[in-house]
Amino acid sequence: MELDYKKIKNLGALKKAGYQSKGIREELRQNLISRIKAGEETFAGVWGYENSVIPELERAILSRHNINLLGLRGQAKTRLARLMVDLLDDWIPVVEGSEINDDPLKPLSRYAKELIKDQGDSTPIQWLHKSDRFYEKLATPDVTVADLIGDVDPIKAANLKLSYADDRVIHFGMIPRANRCIFVINELPDLQARIQVSLFNILEEGDIQIRGFKLRLPLDMQFVFTANPEDYTNRGSIVTPLKDRIGSQILTHYPEDIATARKITDQEARLDNSQVNMVYVSELAKDLLEQISFEARNSEYVDAKSGVSARTSITAFENLLSTAERRALKLGADQTAVRLSDFVGVIPAITGKIELVYEGEQEGADGVASILIDDAVKTMFPMYFPKINKLERKDAETPYDELLHWFFEGNGFELLDELTEEEYKRQLDAISPLNELIKVHQPDIDKKDSYFLKELLLWGLVAHKKLSRQRFSEGYQFKDLYGSFISKL
Repeated sequence: MELDYKKIKNLGALKKAGYQSKGIREELRQNLISRIKAGEETFAGVWGYENSVIPELERAILSRHNINLLGLRGQAKTRLARLMVDLLDDWIPVVEGSEINDDPLKPLSRYAKELIKDQGDSTPIQWLHKSDRFYEKLATPDVTVADLIGDVDPIKAANLKLSYADDRVIHFGMIPRANRCIFVINELPDLQARIQVSLFNILEEGDIQIRGFKLRLPLDMQFVFTANPEDYTNRGSIVTPLKDRIGSQILTHYPEDIATARKITDQEARLDNSQVNMVYVSELAKDLLEQISFEARNSEYVDAKSGVSARTSITAFENLLSTAERRALKLGADQTAVRLSDFVGVIPAITGKIELVYEGEQEGADGVASILIDDAVKTMFPMYFPKINKLERKDAETPYDELLHWFFEGNGFELLDELTEEEYKRQLDAISPLNELIKVHQPDIDKKDSYFLKELLLWGLVAHKKLSRQRFSEGYQFKDLYGSFISKL
């Protein structure tokens, strides 16, 4: 029922308007039913969960369950919880001045009950918007029962000249103040076991105990917990009786394909308009960037239990554009395009997002990031060029023989980071066998994407150990594999 919240200012007007109280879980359920019937999207902007997490979350809401979202970091657990706010009614009435958002028709607190008893239909009400009905608490070891549930306030007792036996001396914690709201506790296993125990009765019966006071407050709340499986072994765990009181546990996951991962990165990357207008990014470069995260999740150097957050690709994409932008600014150019050599700029975004196992520590974080980029190139290489077999006869002909011979006959090829667009293209065009391979195997490639593809071909040959590549302070140098080896000797 749509009410004119601007005109309804007291309890009498609310009753006259025919307002009917309903719990928050019923509110969520009814609004979700309306959206499903209308064919509307329920959790907009969350990609890759359409056939897995979102249906399970909808079922949990329809069942009026408290929910635990279990998954590795960077899997949109908190975002899902925040999007539940969209399923709430736009406005709800509360008793004016109530600390716990008392429903005027079903008051809980002593304050609200006494106010209604004294003033009756003249009791003033105020309206609470759904955006103010979301509470979030990060579980840390220093969280106390007083923070969540409440404590006795000696200052209140002194000011009101009340005995400590009077329940009006209680200062409510975050949970009672979130009555009729969605309350999210992130990283639940990090909460000390004794604090988790204090949640038992709240989830089940609505009883809370504060310093000897036993208050019957059937709080009307939707709890959403998030947890990381890693926490169960490394830092803490969810105590079994608490898990038993959580209606639905939903497992989240990482994007399962490049297209979905790209949607997430495009949506979440924070880019400046001038940056977007200045830097052209080929579709191939975007795919390669996402492939790095996929390689990291399967890498022997990366701790799989820790996971590789979707934020890895997002920050790496921001760094990639900034690398190209910085070059254009230094050269005084108005336009530039992302080059594969620009991927050196994404290494800092990768190193801070991955946890390494022992073998990875031996390689070093920067080394592992470089390996992951090469692995991504190696994975994407066969999508554009003939596959290079790991084992082949020494005298077998390959499509890459002329290009490899060009490097064998010459002194190598240097590609500096800060070449102008014209010089960059001229140097790549100077390698005639490279142009021929592109013409034969990718004849329909857009001209502005062809140079990134040429670099991909060179990097792919390096990844398959057909050429050598060295990084120096100003760029990359490509050489024949054996010529490079002989020069070292």
